[in-house]
Amino acid sequence: MGIHLLYIEDDAEIGTWVNEDLSGRGYEVTWLQSGEHAVEKAATSRLVILDVMLPGLDGFTVGQRLKKAYPDLPILMLSARTSIDDKLEGLQFADDYLTKPFHPDELAARIEVLLRRSGSFSSEPLVLKHLLVYERENRIVNNDTSEEILLTGKQFQIFTYLIRHLGQILTKEQIYEGVWGDPYLDGDKTLMVHIRYLREKLERDPANPEIVETIRGVGYRVKA
Repeated sequence: MGIHLLYIEDDAEIGTWVNEDLSGRGYEVTWLQSGEHAVEKAATSRLVILDVMLPGLDGFTVGQRLKKAYPDLPILMLSARTSIDDKLEGLQFADDYLTKPFHPDELAARIEVLLRRSGSFSSEPLVLKHLLVYERENRIVNNDTSEEILLTGKQFQIFTYLIRHLGQILTKEQIYEGVWGDPYLDGDKTLMVHIRYLREKLERDPANPEIVETIRGVGYRVKA
């Protein structure tokens, strides 16, 4: 499985050729035509390509939300706007800014630089107790048994979100809003249920979790 990119562009013509070009270069691309579900879809992405002019939420608003949810996730802004004010506004949260029209080779080169800078080309797994987490490949292996652990899409999004904030205590509100992209409703048990099933797959002893810790009265943490 290739490196997962999230591409947000409402122009069907531009979106089609960029999607096809990047897929042809070996990337796994999720293409959205609005920013409505961007935060949720970004949970398993290694980089976001974000157009400024979008229907509904504009690219600046979407970019700020993405950076708040995933501080270390690289964002490449695309825009036909060339004014210095627009570039400066975009670069408050984006890691690079490319003006339209652009050549696909330049876009690919910018993506590669950002991925190298963020360490996404590393093939070394993240070691968490008995788990080997291959983020680039979206793969988790139990080192005790050498078996791959298969998670549902939502379970993987939750675990990836926790890993992206390794060592940090995250509130239930932060995790829910970061993964589902919707406001957390007090008393909602959805996250708790997903965490329970996640622990059943990841932990040696789900009743005494070592990977996904409960911080009583606050939320959860994955320790390095």
